[in-house]
This record gives sequence, C-alpha cells and structure tokens, in this order.
Amino acid sequence: MTGGGRIALASWAGTAAFTLTSLLGVVVAALRPVAFAVATVLFLAGCVLFFWAYAIAVGRSRTDAIGIGGLYFLAGDTAPAAVRRSLGASLAVQIVVAIVTASLALYTSLAFGILVPVYGLGAMGLWGARHGSFEPRADERGR
Repeated sequence: MTGGGRIALASWAGTAAFTLTSLLGVVVAALRPVAFAVATVLFLAGCVLFFWAYAIAVGRSRTDAIGIGGLYFLAGDTAPAAVRRSLGASLAVQIVVAIVTASLALYTSLAFGILVPVYGLGAMGLWGARHGSFEPRADERGR
C-alpha cells in the first residue's frame, strides 16, 4: 500500500481489536483483563503516534503552514476525501465503542477504553504529518 495506506490499515486493525475485545468484555467478565490490555496498548501506541506526528510536523513547518486542524483532523484539503473518511470513521468507531462499552459495564476496567481514541487521533496525525498537503509558509512564498 502506498500513500499512507498502511496507516489507515493499522488504524482499522486497532479499531477492530478494540471493538472485539471490548464487546467480549461486556459479555464475559473474565475477558475484561484482555480488553484492558488491548486498550492500554492502543492508548500508549496512540501517544507515540501523536508525538511522532508532532515531531514530523515541526520539521515540515519550516516550509509548510501546518495547522492543528489539518494535521490531526485532516481538515480542508490536507488529505483526499477517501483518506479523511476512512481515518475519521475509524476514530468515530473507537469513540462510539468506548462510550457504549463503558456504559454497559459501569465501574469496570472497560472504562479505560475511553482513552483508546487517542490511537485514532494519532493515526490521523501521522498521516497528516507524513502525507498531508499544506500551503507554503507565507515567508516561503516570496522566495
């Protein structure tokens, strides 16, 4: 896959793992530690992706006018519509699954799943930092 396809694939793989383990954790209490472990790994991976994207964006900001909305939410013309929809849908599924499963199993370790959308946001940021289209900085236009 080219053009950041692996980032979208990884985002959806994490979303699938989170959805499966969280739903199983709602139904089978003995599987909640597995759901907790998956949520923890995805949250920590999301933190790494988030700061990795930020580091790449800092380097690109010397020549490109990078905004937070474009970087982490792929707003405007930063990404093709298909990429924006795919990564945005992955993030949306993570948010919905986190809220639903935490609500269905109140006061359990499934509540930690609320932090998983950091993974989806980090994936969007990494895609934006590596492949996003940004306008040239104002001071670079005159050169």
